[in-house]
Amino acid sequence: MIKRLATALLVLPLVAGTAHAQWPERTVRIIAPFAPASTPDTLARVLSERLSKQLGRTFIVENKAGAGGMIGTDHVAKAAPDGYTLGVSITGPLVNNKVLYKKMPYDPDRDLTPITVAVMQPSVIVARAGLPAANLEQLIGLLKQSPGKFNYASIGNGSLSHLTMELVASRSGTSIVHVPYGGSSQAVTALIAGDVDMACLPAAAVQSFVKAGKLRAIAVTTGKRTRFMPDVPTLAEQGMSGIDTGAWMGIVAPAGMTPELKDRIHQEVVRALHDPEARRVLDSQMMEVVAGTPAEFSAYLKEEADRWFPVIRTNKIELD
Repeated sequence: MIKRLATALLVLPLVAGTAHAQWPERTVRIIAPFAPASTPDTLARVLSERLSKQLGRTFIVENKAGAGGMIGTDHVAKAAPDGYTLGVSITGPLVNNKVLYKKMPYDPDRDLTPITVAVMQPSVIVARAGLPAANLEQLIGLLKQSPGKFNYASIGNGSLSHLTMELVASRSGTSIVHVPYGGSSQAVTALIAGDVDMACLPAAAVQSFVKAGKLRAIAVTTGKRTRFMPDVPTLAEQGMSGIDTGAWMGIVAPAGMTPELKDRIHQEVVRALHDPEARRVLDSQMMEVVAGTPAEFSAYLKEEADRWFPVIRTNKIELD
């Protein structure tokens, strides 16, 4: 009996390993926690198409929008950890909502398995064309000269565009009035019309207007210049170090997944992200492929918490 049990225990890891190697054996759902045509939806659809071709199984995208991405991310958190429900998510549902909301329907640290930071969209601080500031030094000088006179647009309370501008204001010792809008297009329209003075927005939303001279690019907020707008300097190049922010999107799975299955999914997702056709589509949306490891994703989530929690608490930003 003992000998048979020992033999069975030796065989189990081999059986499990074989099962994970065979994943997927049926349809896999990728949950996009925002509406169709949103950037997380775009990423989800690129992955579903590539993974379907790679693995010969069906990957479908399900949009479960609402509550700033928490409804869809909660759906992933509550799914079985068998590899048949994956999710695309962003900093709000995975990090910032822990302090922006009094209560969440899931615990991002306990209920989810980070797979990879998939892509990063660079953000750019832009000013309306008539604002007399061509670089960060001039912009800060203008703000210090007339405290509280100037304002900035964001794509909503608690958004990356909101928090980044508050971080810049804090680091520069200035005060800028916040004017939230419903999305990037509304913010850009307000900037061009002169209703607001500046904003931090995705490069994809402002590049064409910068080229046309309708907006002025002040700085990219990532740690290095973006190849999509290579002439725009970083904040660090202009004397404001320690700010490295971008609109990243990551792939998550339910907690409780075996290490072997997590590694298998990570391997296939990374392969899909590096596919030339996938890269072409992502490039068209100004999404830089990151495709890091699960451990790097976990560490980055902690870095994001250290970066944004103090900004949220200091400015008393709440969403409920």
